[in-house]
Amino acid sequence: MTKEQFEREKNYQVSLLVAKNMLEENLIDHKEYQKINKALVKKYNPIIGGLYA
Repeated sequence: MTKEQFEREKNYQVSLLVAKNMLEENLIDHKEYQKINKALVKKYNPIIGGLYA
């Protein structure tokens, strides 16, 4: 994994963690969480995280 790939993966995972916390706090629903995840995959193009989107 290159440094650039690592940075994209890290940024995706951190951003997704924020969304997960929002979901757990009932600030967003599951449908909104899925939309956020799709947008983050598109933005960051993660290697590992993209496998679960």
